[in-house]
Amino acid sequence: MYRDEEEIRGGVLPAPARPGAAADAEPALGPLLVSLQLTDSAFPSGFYTLSHSLEGFAHAGAVDRESLPELLADLLRHGVGPADATALALAHRATRAGDAAAVVRIDEHLFATKLGREMRQAATRTGRQLLDLAAEVFGRPEITAHFDRVVRGESPGTQAVAAGVIHAAAGVPARQAVAADLFAFCASFAGAALRLRLTDHRGAQVLLRYAAPVIEETAEAALRRELDDVGATVFASDIMSGRHERAEARLFAS
Repeated sequence: MYRDEEEIRGGVLPAPARPGAAADAEPALGPLLVSLQLTDSAFPSGFYTLSHSLEGFAHAGAVDRESLPELLADLLRHGVGPADATALALAHRATRAGDAAAVVRIDEHLFATKLGREMRQAATRTGRQLLDLAAEVFGRPEITAHFDRVVRGESPGTQAVAAGVIHAAAGVPARQAVAADLFAFCASFAGAALRLRLTDHRGAQVLLRYAAPVIEETAEAALRRELDDVGATVFASDIMSGRHERAEARLFAS
């Protein structure tokens, strides 16, 4: 607000900024607002019902507050990153290219890599919900077309591929789309940890901050992979998910 005294005395004042100069130098906020809306916990995609195998780990006594960050990092690097995040990036690319057949191939491939029934159901239930709502919210023909294919049974409708289609159709850059969806996974994981009493609200925020560099690393790796690379290698998570399917009492759908 106040100018330097020497500048005022010497009559040296910076030239006034050209109207709109700052807006010209920075990217438009539209894509950012789309990704914020899609990753908001209030967006009813069904992520709130998932623990991403965390409840299985908790039932087995295989995770506690101290080991939560390491488990989340492993799931990102070896599970969500090579599988869902990579499929999202590929679906985003195919949607931008107008290649609907490629989107279906990616969707089928990702679905086939999900070994447990629970994980497959969680992926397709949240994917269908995401597409159904996004078709109304964003009104883009690419989203509606993919949702119609899913309804007709021509494509499984996994959440990651649905997110790739939606982000691409709404103009969100691929890198931002992948990072946003990875953050949504982490936020869902942290929320599950809260409800399972593995952490508190402050600890959940520390957990999310710890995950930030892992999200960056995982996103960059996902953007470099191709379809043949899609697939997770988190066998402990698959085992915990299988046990969770048969548990007598369950708080989460996965």
